[in-house]
Amino acid sequence: MEWNLPKITFVQENGNEKVIDAENGLSLMEVARDNDLEIEGTCGGMALCASCQCYITSDHDLPDRSADEEAMLAEAFNVKKNSRLGCQIYLTPELDELS
Repeated sequence: MEWNLPKITFVQENGNEKVIDAENGLSLMEVARDNDLEIEGTCGGMALCASCQCYITSDHDLPDRSADEEAMLAEAFNVKKNSRLGCQIYLTPELDELS
């Protein structure tokens, strides 16, 4: 049994929630794809496409957006203040209960 696995709550477009024990070090995009959630991640996590855009609803202290992430979100659709690229958020125990 591994300790300190962050529990991540994914809320899908249809409103269904899925809580996942995520492996530390993986990106939010990787966790979503590994658990058959609807997320593209076309560029494979290089912050080149914004197809893994997600909305963070919890109050976690996340790393600032990189210049690459800012550039991709500037060109994406439906961007909100809480938009992030899932490929740029790497999971740690501190992100337990991220949603």
